[in-house]
Amino acid sequence: MPTEAALLESRALRVEQMGRIEVLDKVKSLVMLPDGIHLRTEDVARYFEASTTAVRRLTDRHQDELVENGMRVLRGAELRSFHSDMMSLWVGEAPESYPQAATQLRLYTRRTVLNVAMLLRDSDIARCVRTYLLDAEQDLRAGYASLEHRVTRVESCLAGVGSALQELGPVLNRMSLRLDSLDRRLDVTHQVVGAMSVRLGHVSEDLVRIDGRMDDLARHLKDLSRRGSKQR
Repeated sequence: MPTEAALLESRALRVEQMGRIEVLDKVKSLVMLPDGIHLRTEDVARYFEASTTAVRRLTDRHQDELVENGMRVLRGAELRSFHSDMMSLWVGEAPESYPQAATQLRLYTRRTVLNVAMLLRDSDIARCVRTYLLDAEQDLRAGYASLEHRVTRVESCLAGVGSALQELGPVLNRMSLRLDSLDRRLDVTHQVVGAMSVRLGHVSEDLVRIDGRMDDLARHLKDLSRRGSKQR
């Protein structure tokens, strides 16, 4: 895990952290220019509770790095155009209340401010920003380690599943053969049950006929009984 000293000294480590601009507002609110994008040197110094001179000296020493991360210096027509845009956005204030630089204006973005936070040594606010960055880095690494451990466990489980499936293959084949045999036996059973149903239907018809004959026999016997009684 990188240390604060390493972050101050290593540009490569700072590049790795440049996407974490949300850390700035966790430490302290940034007061932006009316466009909501830029800050002046004075605004950056106010955020870090440092002197404007200290911020200027730092930006002079690390100008190439800061320019890569959004710092701009406006002069001439570009500066006048920017001032005009800012005054049009300065709602509720007189245009004269917007401070204007005489010959040039150095502008910073949130990304540039984060870059300054990783370079400015004598600022408690900058130290807090670096602490947030390093803590988040530690949490991220711990999360990666935990994820890697879980992936390793899943891989080991999958390896066990693979061998189990290989052993299960012959068993499934045997079960499939037994199920096929059972299906054939069920088909035969259905055929036998169907034949028995047909035969039971015939037996039922025979019983109906026998019942009819028994009724006829009973009537004949009654007739004979009455005739015998009359003869006596």
